[in-house]
Amino acid sequence: MVIVGAGLAGTATAIRLLSFARKPLEIVLLERRPDYRSAGVAYHRDGNPWGHVFNIQAGRMSVFREDVLDFIRWANDEADRRHWPAPWDDFEFVEHGPAPRRIFQNYLMDRLATAARQACPGVVLVEADGEATDVEPCPSGAEVTVRQWSAPPGSGLPAWRGSEPAVILADHVVLATGLELREPPFAAEALGHPAFVRNPFSAAGVSKLTTLSPEATVAIVGSTLSAYDSAGLLLRQGHLGPIYLLSKTGTIFRTYPRGHEHGVVRLPCPKSLLEPYQGREDFLGRVRAEWETACATIRREHPDIDPAVVAERVAKAWEPHLPEAIAQIPSAELQGLLDEFSTALASFRVGAVEHTMAIIEQAMHPADGRVRLVVGKVEKITPADSGRLTLRVATPEGERALEADLVVSNFSREWDYRRVGQPLWRNLLQKGTAMPQERTGRGLEVDEYGTLLDLQGRPVRQISAVGPLREGDEMVRNGRVGAFTFNLAAIKNQSIVVAARAVEEVESQEDWTKFHDQFQLCVSNMKEAARAQFEEAVNLEVRRLVAKSRKERELLESRLAVRIRTMDETPTFSPGAFRHDELTRALIHWTAVERLTDVTVTPRQLRRQLGIANTDDLEG
Repeated sequence: MVIVGAGLAGTATAIRLLSFARKPLEIVLLERRPDYRSAGVAYHRDGNPWGHVFNIQAGRMSVFREDVLDFIRWANDEADRRHWPAPWDDFEFVEHGPAPRRIFQNYLMDRLATAARQACPGVVLVEADGEATDVEPCPSGAEVTVRQWSAPPGSGLPAWRGSEPAVILADHVVLATGLELREPPFAAEALGHPAFVRNPFSAAGVSKLTTLSPEATVAIVGSTLSAYDSAGLLLRQGHLGPIYLLSKTGTIFRTYPRGHEHGVVRLPCPKSLLEPYQGREDFLGRVRAEWETACATIRREHPDIDPAVVAERVAKAWEPHLPEAIAQIPSAELQGLLDEFSTALASFRVGAVEHTMAIIEQAMHPADGRVRLVVGKVEKITPADSGRLTLRVATPEGERALEADLVVSNFSREWDYRRVGQPLWRNLLQKGTAMPQERTGRGLEVDEYGTLLDLQGRPVRQISAVGPLREGDEMVRNGRVGAFTFNLAAIKNQSIVVAARAVEEVESQEDWTKFHDQFQLCVSNMKEAARAQFEEAVNLEVRRLVAKSRKERELLESRLAVRIRTMDETPTFSPGAFRHDELTRALIHWTAVERLTDVTVTPRQLRRQLGIANTDDLEG
């Protein structure tokens, strides 16, 4: 198998593949930027000084959804702190507290190495450098064309780096290419200017921020969470000059309360949102009315919930109903609404930890005034005769001109893959192997298992996708909004399903996911005695899937095999000449995967629900 992209999504999927595989398998983890390996743009060390912390609490950063405190345990007990500066060198990490973003790369590298060591015999990981420029499906799998190829000696793969591209034949390919930069049209004349920072999460961007004169005037385009990273970095190093946050909507993200823990609240379905779409104003009116009712319900029925996170609770509670609501909206209208309200949607669904926001809020207070919010749309950025940059901003009061010593373009991601300049996406789209997500215009079309859909809407079974590539699908299929369409929370589940499907198909030479509906019918039709046996088998499979040691997985696999042999006849169907034990094994496996990826509960609730909770889960 080849995973294209070794950032967060690619590494998370590789970890699952290494854990799930029961037969010999070679996993090639391909990355075109070695510094992004096990990190991507958001977490690589060169782009994240120690002052950059996770926006969410450290306890939500485990790469394993079923192991809530894994990252906290690693940071406190396993991480090598010899070169960490104060205060992090002796900092005790807690679930609700902060953690520096740059250490996440070490965490993912450690967990990937552990998964490789604990994999079954014959299951190997190959970390190779190179850029995939094309993926061509073929009867035996897919051919991956890679330029600037370099593979480690002894891997059995081409071991050279040259001008000619290498071609790898893979049984399955996982696309995990991460976030793509959007070229801001308003900055066309400033892109090469020394006072312009296109990517603040780069070594060059960080260098400009950390070497800037304390008296300089800074303009940051955008007011989302990554803008706070740049502003916070400047403020922590004692910046005294004005820092302008330029925002079309004026949205400021909220601060998570101390001790905040993610939770799920059950709310009535917002039924008026499911009515036929009658235009933008009518729909927005219904949204406002339902939103106010839902917020009032939470305040009344859940007085223990902090007012700062009421919006988060409503947004999460609405997720199961949003796909049906979205289905009522014409595609063009939906895309316009998403473009207009994307920042607001993000602010409803996620906030930032106090460590980040406290210093921003203090600097925005009139008594301080170093950080100033400017509501308006940046129309153009041009060089000034002074050597600075001039920003022309359309505000509600009219056009305003600002001159700055440094302009930071908040990391703006490109979600329309037709505009991504990488050759891989040009080739996949031109040939119809991949298709832009039609309803939202964001990401690519995939099925419920993350399999690419081609221009005719047919599954390209050899190619799967994880991460930002599935942004639009997460919205229309799962009702997720804001960063939850592409961040770690979504990737955790996507990596499980993609790895499970790929391993099952390669090991059994059969794609059992196409029998999903029949499997569901089998489960619902089971008799009481058979259901008890089936539940026991599913619990064993869940524990096997989440086990981190080879010894434990082998023991659970053995117990599961015995359980299947002794099970009563379960209701089956006849998709072909398959043995009863093959069908039963597949049925058990996919039921376990679905339960493991249940997003209607919190990770801690999930552990209790699956019977894998321990004393750590009961703390607090």
